[in-house]
Amino acid sequence: MVSKQARAGPRTQSGGSASVTGGAVRTDGAGARSERRAARVGAGVAELERRLTDLVRGGLAGQEQAGYAPWEEVAARMVDAQAPGLAARVRELGAIPGCDPGRPARMLEEFALLHLLNRAWSGVSGLPEPLAATVRSRMGLPVPTEGEGVRDRWLVLAQYDSVSPDGRLVTRRTWLRGLDTERPALVLEFGPPGRPPDLALPVGLALEAEARFRPGSAGLRADLVDCSPAAPVRVPTPVGVGTAAALEAYGAGLREDPWLDSWPVVLGPVVPVPGGGGDGAWQLADVEGTSALPVTLTGGRSRSGLWQLAALSGGGPVTVFGECGHRGFTPLTVWHPHAAEPVPLG
Repeated sequence: MVSKQARAGPRTQSGGSASVTGGAVRTDGAGARSERRAARVGAGVAELERRLTDLVRGGLAGQEQAGYAPWEEVAARMVDAQAPGLAARVRELGAIPGCDPGRPARMLEEFALLHLLNRAWSGVSGLPEPLAATVRSRMGLPVPTEGEGVRDRWLVLAQYDSVSPDGRLVTRRTWLRGLDTERPALVLEFGPPGRPPDLALPVGLALEAEARFRPGSAGLRADLVDCSPAAPVRVPTPVGVGTAAALEAYGAGLREDPWLDSWPVVLGPVVPVPGGGGDGAWQLADVEGTSALPVTLTGGRSRSGLWQLAALSGGGPVTVFGECGHRGFTPLTVWHPHAAEPVPLG
Protein backbone atom coordinates (compact mmCIF):
# COMPACT_ATOMS: atom_id res chain seq x y z
CA MET A 1 0.00 0.00 0.00
CA VAL A 2 1.57 3.33 -1.10
CA SER A 3 1.06 6.15 1.40
CA LYS A 4 -0.40 9.51 0.44
CA GLN A 5 2.91 11.16 1.29
CA ALA A 6 4.83 8.85 -1.06
CA ARG A 7 2.35 9.51 -3.89
CA ALA A 8 2.60 13.26 -3.35
CA GLY A 9 6.43 13.25 -3.51
CA PRO A 10 8.88 14.94 -1.13
CA ARG A 11 7.74 17.98 0.82
CA THR A 12 9.67 21.02 1.85
CA GLN A 13 9.64 22.37 5.38
CA SER A 14 7.25 25.09 4.29
CA GLY A 15 4.85 22.59 2.80
CA GLY A 16 5.67 23.11 -0.91
CA SER A 17 6.54 20.29 -3.28
CA ALA A 18 10.07 19.75 -4.51
CA SER A 19 11.73 18.29 -7.58
CA VAL A 20 14.89 16.20 -7.67
CA THR A 21 17.25 16.89 -10.57
CA GLY A 22 20.77 15.46 -10.78
CA GLY A 23 20.69 14.53 -7.10
CA ALA A 24 19.84 18.07 -5.95
CA VAL A 25 16.50 18.98 -4.41
CA ARG A 26 15.03 22.27 -5.63
CA THR A 27 11.71 23.66 -4.48
CA ASP A 28 9.16 24.60 -7.10
CA GLY A 29 9.11 28.16 -5.76
CA ALA A 30 12.88 28.55 -6.10
CA GLY A 31 12.79 27.01 -9.56
CA ALA A 32 10.05 29.38 -10.71
CA ARG A 33 11.94 32.40 -9.35
CA SER A 34 15.11 31.26 -11.12
CA GLU A 35 13.26 30.84 -14.41
CA ARG A 36 11.63 34.27 -14.08
CA ARG A 37 15.00 35.91 -13.41
CA ALA A 38 16.59 34.08 -16.34
CA ALA A 39 13.81 35.35 -18.59
CA ARG A 40 14.33 38.94 -17.40
CA VAL A 41 18.09 38.69 -17.88
CA GLY A 42 17.52 37.28 -21.37
CA ALA A 43 15.27 40.23 -22.23
CA GLY A 44 17.94 42.63 -20.95
CA VAL A 45 20.61 40.88 -23.02
CA ALA A 46 18.47 41.17 -26.15
CA GLU A 47 17.88 44.88 -25.52
CA LEU A 48 21.58 45.53 -24.97
CA GLU A 49 22.46 43.65 -28.16
CA ARG A 50 20.08 45.88 -30.14
CA ARG A 51 21.63 48.96 -28.54
CA LEU A 52 25.17 47.88 -29.43
CA THR A 53 24.17 46.97 -32.98
CA ASP A 54 22.58 50.38 -33.53
CA LEU A 55 25.68 52.15 -32.21
CA VAL A 56 28.04 50.18 -34.43
CA ARG A 57 25.87 50.83 -37.47
CA GLY A 58 25.54 54.54 -36.75
CA GLY A 59 29.17 55.05 -35.81
CA LEU A 60 30.80 56.22 -32.59
CA ALA A 61 31.51 59.82 -33.56
CA GLY A 62 28.47 61.18 -31.75
CA GLN A 63 29.21 59.38 -28.49
CA GLU A 64 31.67 62.03 -27.34
CA GLN A 65 28.91 64.66 -27.36
CA ALA A 66 26.31 62.32 -25.85
CA GLY A 67 28.21 62.07 -22.57
CA TYR A 68 27.50 59.73 -19.68
CA ALA A 69 23.71 60.10 -19.33
CA PRO A 70 22.65 57.67 -22.14
CA TRP A 71 24.86 54.94 -20.72
CA GLU A 72 23.46 55.46 -17.23
CA GLU A 73 19.98 55.01 -18.68
CA VAL A 74 21.02 51.73 -20.34
CA ALA A 75 22.69 50.61 -17.10
CA ALA A 76 19.48 51.31 -15.18
CA ARG A 77 17.57 49.10 -17.62
CA MET A 78 20.08 46.30 -17.05
CA VAL A 79 19.49 46.65 -13.30
CA ASP A 80 15.76 46.35 -13.96
CA ALA A 81 16.55 43.19 -15.94
CA GLN A 82 18.32 41.82 -12.82
CA ALA A 83 21.71 41.77 -14.55
CA PRO A 84 23.85 44.07 -12.36
CA GLY A 85 27.05 42.72 -13.91
CA LEU A 86 25.96 43.99 -17.31
CA ALA A 87 25.00 47.31 -15.72
CA ALA A 88 28.50 47.70 -14.26
CA ARG A 89 30.16 47.06 -17.62
CA VAL A 90 27.82 49.54 -19.33
CA ARG A 91 28.71 52.20 -16.75
CA GLU A 92 32.39 51.58 -17.47
CA LEU A 93 31.65 52.31 -21.12
CA GLY A 94 30.16 55.66 -20.20
CA ALA A 95 33.15 56.44 -17.98
CA ILE A 96 35.65 56.30 -20.86
CA PRO A 97 36.76 59.94 -21.08
CA GLY A 98 35.60 61.83 -24.16
CA CYS A 99 38.99 63.52 -24.56
CA ASP A 100 40.82 60.18 -24.77
CA PRO A 101 42.23 59.86 -28.33
CA GLY A 102 41.90 56.10 -28.04
CA ARG A 103 38.23 56.28 -27.06
CA PRO A 104 36.77 54.69 -30.24
CA ALA A 105 39.12 51.71 -30.03
CA ARG A 106 38.44 51.23 -26.31
CA MET A 107 34.70 51.41 -26.86
CA LEU A 108 34.88 48.81 -29.61
CA GLU A 109 36.88 46.56 -27.28
CA GLU A 110 34.17 46.88 -24.62
CA PHE A 111 31.44 46.34 -27.23
CA ALA A 112 33.12 43.09 -28.27
CA LEU A 113 33.43 41.87 -24.68
CA LEU A 114 29.79 42.72 -23.98
CA HIS A 115 28.71 40.91 -27.14
CA LEU A 116 30.76 37.87 -26.13
CA LEU A 117 29.16 37.89 -22.67
CA ASN A 118 25.68 38.18 -24.17
CA ARG A 119 26.33 35.25 -26.50
CA ALA A 120 27.77 33.20 -23.65
CA TRP A 121 24.64 33.84 -21.58
CA SER A 122 22.43 32.71 -24.45
CA GLY A 123 24.23 29.34 -24.48
CA VAL A 124 25.18 29.08 -20.81
CA SER A 125 23.39 25.75 -20.34
CA GLY A 126 25.81 24.10 -22.78
CA LEU A 127 29.03 25.51 -21.31
CA PRO A 128 31.41 23.57 -19.03
CA GLU A 129 30.47 24.28 -15.43
CA PRO A 130 33.55 26.38 -14.50
CA LEU A 131 32.97 28.65 -17.52
CA ALA A 132 29.21 28.72 -16.89
CA ALA A 133 29.87 29.82 -13.31
CA THR A 134 32.12 32.59 -14.65
CA VAL A 135 29.38 33.75 -17.05
CA ARG A 136 26.77 33.82 -14.27
CA SER A 137 29.18 35.74 -12.04
CA ARG A 138 29.95 38.26 -14.80
CA MET A 139 26.23 38.79 -15.34
CA GLY A 140 25.87 39.55 -11.64
CA LEU A 141 23.87 36.46 -10.70
CA PRO A 142 24.44 34.86 -7.30
CA VAL A 143 27.07 32.12 -7.29
CA PRO A 144 27.85 29.66 -4.48
CA THR A 145 30.30 31.04 -1.95
CA GLU A 146 31.25 27.62 -0.63
CA GLY A 147 34.02 26.43 -2.93
CA GLU A 148 37.42 24.83 -2.63
CA GLY A 149 39.14 25.54 0.69
CA VAL A 150 42.90 26.11 0.75
CA ARG A 151 44.71 26.55 4.06
CA ASP A 152 48.03 28.35 3.83
CA ARG A 153 50.07 31.26 5.10
CA TRP A 154 48.81 34.09 2.92
CA LEU A 155 51.13 36.96 2.05
CA VAL A 156 49.38 40.32 1.63
CA LEU A 157 50.67 41.67 -1.69
CA ALA A 158 48.47 44.75 -2.08
CA GLN A 159 45.29 46.38 -0.86
CA TYR A 160 43.54 49.36 -2.43
CA ASP A 161 40.11 50.94 -2.84
CA SER A 162 38.32 52.03 -6.00
CA VAL A 163 35.05 53.87 -6.54
CA SER A 164 32.44 52.81 -9.10
CA PRO A 165 31.80 55.18 -12.06
CA ASP A 166 28.52 56.34 -10.52
CA GLY A 167 30.22 57.04 -7.17
CA ARG A 168 27.83 54.81 -5.21
CA LEU A 169 30.11 51.93 -4.28
CA VAL A 170 33.61 51.52 -2.84
CA THR A 171 35.39 48.26 -3.66
CA ARG A 172 38.36 47.15 -1.56
CA ARG A 173 40.67 44.70 -3.32
CA THR A 174 43.10 42.64 -1.30
CA TRP A 175 45.61 40.54 -3.22
CA LEU A 176 47.13 37.53 -1.47
CA ARG A 177 49.52 34.74 -2.38
CA GLY A 178 49.95 31.45 -0.56
CA LEU A 179 53.51 31.00 0.64
CA ASP A 180 53.30 27.21 0.33
CA THR A 181 50.87 26.78 -2.58
CA GLU A 182 51.95 29.96 -4.46
CA ARG A 183 48.29 30.35 -5.36
CA PRO A 184 46.97 33.90 -5.86
CA ALA A 185 43.73 35.00 -4.22
CA LEU A 186 41.58 38.11 -4.50
CA VAL A 187 39.39 39.15 -1.57
CA LEU A 188 36.71 41.71 -2.44
CA GLU A 189 34.75 43.82 0.04
CA PHE A 190 32.20 46.53 -0.70
CA GLY A 191 30.87 49.56 1.08
CA PRO A 192 29.27 52.97 0.53
CA PRO A 193 31.40 56.09 0.03
CA GLY A 194 32.68 57.51 3.29
CA ARG A 195 32.46 54.16 5.04
CA PRO A 196 35.15 51.88 3.62
CA PRO A 197 35.06 48.10 4.12
CA ASP A 198 36.35 46.65 7.36
CA LEU A 199 39.12 44.35 6.13
CA ALA A 200 42.46 46.15 6.56
CA LEU A 201 45.61 44.06 6.15
CA PRO A 202 49.10 45.65 6.06
CA VAL A 203 51.06 44.92 2.90
CA GLY A 204 53.98 42.56 3.44
CA LEU A 205 52.47 40.58 6.30
CA ALA A 206 51.47 36.92 6.25
CA LEU A 207 48.63 35.32 8.18
CA GLU A 208 47.40 31.78 8.72
CA ALA A 209 43.96 31.35 7.19
CA GLU A 210 41.78 29.25 4.95
CA ALA A 211 40.89 30.82 1.62
CA ARG A 212 37.60 29.53 0.28
CA PHE A 213 37.63 30.01 -3.49
CA ARG A 214 34.40 30.77 -5.31
CA PRO A 215 33.50 28.94 -8.53
CA GLY A 216 34.42 30.68 -11.79
CA SER A 217 36.41 33.92 -12.18
CA ALA A 218 39.56 32.00 -13.15
CA GLY A 219 39.87 30.68 -9.61
CA LEU A 220 40.92 34.04 -8.15
CA ARG A 221 37.98 35.22 -6.01
CA ALA A 222 38.16 33.95 -2.43
CA ASP A 223 36.85 34.60 1.06
CA LEU A 224 39.08 34.36 4.13
CA VAL A 225 37.78 32.10 6.90
CA ASP A 226 39.21 30.62 10.06
CA CYS A 227 42.02 33.16 10.35
CA SER A 228 44.64 32.34 12.94
CA PRO A 229 44.48 34.58 16.05
CA ALA A 230 48.27 34.67 16.11
CA ALA A 231 49.87 37.96 15.08
CA PRO A 232 50.93 38.08 11.41
CA VAL A 233 54.66 37.96 10.69
CA ARG A 234 56.77 39.58 8.01
CA VAL A 235 58.29 37.40 5.30
CA PRO A 236 61.12 37.94 2.79
CA THR A 237 60.65 39.53 -0.61
CA PRO A 238 58.64 37.20 -2.86
CA VAL A 239 60.30 35.67 -5.90
CA GLY A 240 59.35 37.43 -9.13
CA VAL A 241 59.07 36.32 -12.75
CA GLY A 242 60.09 37.94 -16.02
CA THR A 243 57.86 39.98 -18.29
CA ALA A 244 57.31 37.11 -20.74
CA ALA A 245 56.16 34.80 -17.95
CA ALA A 246 53.81 37.54 -16.70
CA LEU A 247 52.11 37.70 -20.10
CA GLU A 248 51.86 33.91 -20.23
CA ALA A 249 50.15 33.89 -16.83
CA TYR A 250 47.63 36.47 -18.01
CA GLY A 251 46.97 34.44 -21.15
CA ALA A 252 46.33 31.33 -19.08
CA GLY A 253 43.85 33.29 -16.96
CA LEU A 254 42.03 34.47 -20.09
CA ARG A 255 41.41 30.86 -21.07
CA GLU A 256 39.45 30.45 -17.85
CA ASP A 257 37.75 33.87 -17.91
CA PRO A 258 37.67 35.73 -21.27
CA TRP A 259 36.51 38.93 -19.49
CA LEU A 260 39.50 39.01 -17.14
CA ASP A 261 40.98 42.51 -17.05
CA SER A 262 44.29 41.51 -15.48
CA TRP A 263 46.21 38.81 -13.64
CA PRO A 264 48.21 39.24 -10.39
CA VAL A 265 51.95 38.96 -10.99
CA VAL A 266 55.09 39.46 -8.90
CA LEU A 267 57.51 40.89 -11.44
CA GLY A 268 61.24 41.02 -10.93
CA PRO A 269 63.93 41.85 -10.92
CA VAL A 270 62.94 44.68 -13.27
CA VAL A 271 64.05 48.24 -13.88
CA PRO A 272 61.60 51.11 -14.51
CA VAL A 273 62.67 53.07 -17.58
CA PRO A 274 61.04 56.03 -19.33
CA GLY A 275 59.54 55.34 -22.74
CA GLY A 276 60.99 56.89 -25.84
CA GLY A 277 57.75 58.17 -27.33
CA GLY A 278 57.71 61.53 -25.56
CA ASP A 279 54.26 60.84 -24.10
CA GLY A 280 55.44 60.32 -20.54
CA ALA A 281 55.00 56.54 -20.77
CA TRP A 282 57.19 54.22 -18.70
CA GLN A 283 58.15 50.58 -18.96
CA LEU A 284 59.29 47.84 -16.62
CA ALA A 285 62.21 46.08 -18.29
CA ASP A 286 63.88 42.79 -17.40
CA VAL A 287 67.39 43.30 -16.08
CA GLU A 288 68.74 41.56 -19.18
CA GLY A 289 67.04 44.24 -21.29
CA THR A 290 65.46 41.67 -23.61
CA SER A 291 61.80 42.54 -23.01
CA ALA A 292 59.60 45.02 -21.15
CA LEU A 293 56.00 45.74 -20.19
CA PRO A 294 54.39 49.18 -20.52
CA VAL A 295 53.27 50.73 -17.25
CA THR A 296 49.59 51.61 -17.18
CA LEU A 297 47.66 53.40 -14.45
CA THR A 298 44.20 51.81 -14.19
CA GLY A 299 41.53 51.94 -11.52
CA GLY A 300 41.93 55.69 -11.00
CA ARG A 301 45.54 55.39 -9.82
CA SER A 302 47.64 58.56 -10.03
CA ARG A 303 51.09 59.12 -11.50
CA SER A 304 52.49 59.70 -8.01
CA GLY A 305 52.85 55.93 -7.64
CA LEU A 306 54.92 55.84 -10.80
CA TRP A 307 57.25 58.53 -9.45
CA GLN A 308 57.50 56.58 -6.18
CA LEU A 309 58.54 53.50 -8.11
CA ALA A 310 61.15 55.40 -10.12
CA ALA A 311 62.56 57.08 -7.01
CA LEU A 312 62.79 53.82 -5.03
CA SER A 313 64.48 52.09 -7.94
CA GLY A 314 67.01 54.85 -8.59
CA GLY A 315 67.80 53.11 -11.86
CA GLY A 316 68.43 49.77 -10.15
CA PRO A 317 66.44 46.50 -10.13
CA VAL A 318 63.40 46.08 -7.90
CA THR A 319 60.64 43.52 -7.36
CA VAL A 320 57.14 44.77 -8.13
CA PHE A 321 53.71 43.30 -7.58
CA GLY A 322 50.87 44.45 -9.79
CA GLU A 323 48.14 43.59 -12.26
CA CYS A 324 49.21 42.47 -15.73
CA GLY A 325 46.58 43.03 -18.43
CA HIS A 326 46.13 43.69 -22.13
CA ARG A 327 46.96 47.39 -21.69
CA GLY A 328 50.13 46.78 -19.68
CA PHE A 329 51.22 46.40 -16.07
CA THR A 330 49.79 48.40 -13.16
CA PRO A 331 52.33 48.47 -10.28
CA LEU A 332 50.85 48.27 -6.79
CA THR A 333 53.70 47.35 -4.41
CA VAL A 334 57.49 47.51 -4.68
CA TRP A 335 60.27 45.73 -2.77
CA HIS A 336 63.74 47.28 -2.86
CA PRO A 337 66.77 45.06 -2.12
CA HIS A 338 67.96 47.44 0.61
CA ALA A 339 64.57 48.38 2.08
CA ALA A 340 63.25 46.70 5.20
CA GLU A 341 59.59 46.76 4.18
CA PRO A 342 57.57 46.78 0.94
CA VAL A 343 56.13 50.10 -0.20
CA PRO A 344 52.52 50.31 -1.40
CA LEU A 345 52.35 52.64 -4.42
CA GLY A 346 49.78 55.44 -4.50
